[in-house]
Amino acid sequence: MKLWRYRKPSIKSTLGVTKAKKRVKKKLGITAAMKPLRTPKNIERRIKRKAGWYSWPIRLLRYGLPSLFGFKSKPK
Repeated sequence: MKLWRYRKPSIKSTLGVTKAKKRVKKKLGITAAMKPLRTPKNIERRIKRKAGWYSWPIRLLRYGLPSLFGFKSKPK
């Protein structure tokens, strides 16, 4: 198990709400219908990953030092 997390899990994820919602959407076919709408965001994320946006040094510059619960989110 890793000591440092990139992001802390949300309360919904911890309680299993997210997993239940995903199961319902998959059964109803909503996931397949929405797949084309996710493509632009996936491409953007792939480009950022190749550019090193999610690498350890860059995350350190963006968010500062991590705590035991993960990186602090940047103020909005």
